[in-house]
Amino acid sequence: LKLAEETGACIDIQHISSKEAVELVRQAKKRCSNIHAEATPHHFTLTEDAVIKYGTLAKMNPPLREEADRQAVIRGLVDGTIDMIATDHAPHSAEEKAKGLEKSAFGVVGLETAFPILYTYLVHTGLLTPEALVNKLVWNPRKRFAIPMGNDFSVWDLDAQYAIDPADFLSQGKATPFAGWNVHGKCMATFHDGQAVYLDRE
Repeated sequence: LKLAEETGACIDIQHISSKEAVELVRQAKKRCSNIHAEATPHHFTLTEDAVIKYGTLAKMNPPLREEADRQAVIRGLVDGTIDMIATDHAPHSAEEKAKGLEKSAFGVVGLETAFPILYTYLVHTGLLTPEALVNKLVWNPRKRFAIPMGNDFSVWDLDAQYAIDPADFLSQGKATPFAGWNVHGKCMATFHDGQAVYLDRE
C-alpha cells in the first residue's frame, strides 16, 4: 500500500480477510485512488469455527478468521473499502480434499455458490442493494481489468429458494462448506455471445 501511494502504481489487495487489512486499505484509499481490494463469499460468511464443522471443506488460503474479521470484511464491502468480490473458485477433486487438514488442498468450489450466497447474505439482509452487488461482482472487476462486456449475460430467478446441493454443480469439483445452506436466487440461463450455453431444466 505504501509503495502504491509513493509510486502511483495501481494495485489490488486480493482475498482480503482480516480486520487489520481492511483498515489499512480503508485508510490508504483515502490518500490514493489506485488502490483496490477484493473479498470472497466465504470470508464474510464463515469463521475459523467452520473448520471444526466442515473439516477440509473449510480449508482455504487465506484461512478463515475470527468473527471480528468477518464483520470487518462486511463493513468493508458496505462502505466501499472492498470494491470487488471474487468467487475464489478452486474445484479440487474429492481425493485432493480427503487427505486431512494438514495435507489436503487449499480452496473450495466458488462459482456455483457465489451469487446465491452473496444475494442471500448481503442483499436479503439489507447490507447491499442489488445494484451494489452487481457492481462489486461484475462491473467493477470489468472496469478495473478492461474486460469487454460483449453479449454475455445470465437470467436469475431471485424469488427461487432452495438448498445448495453439490450434486447439481457443473464443476468437476464438489467441495463446498455451503452444502445444505438455504439460499435465494437461482440461475435459469446463461448466454455467451448471444447463444444459450446453460439452461435450467427444472
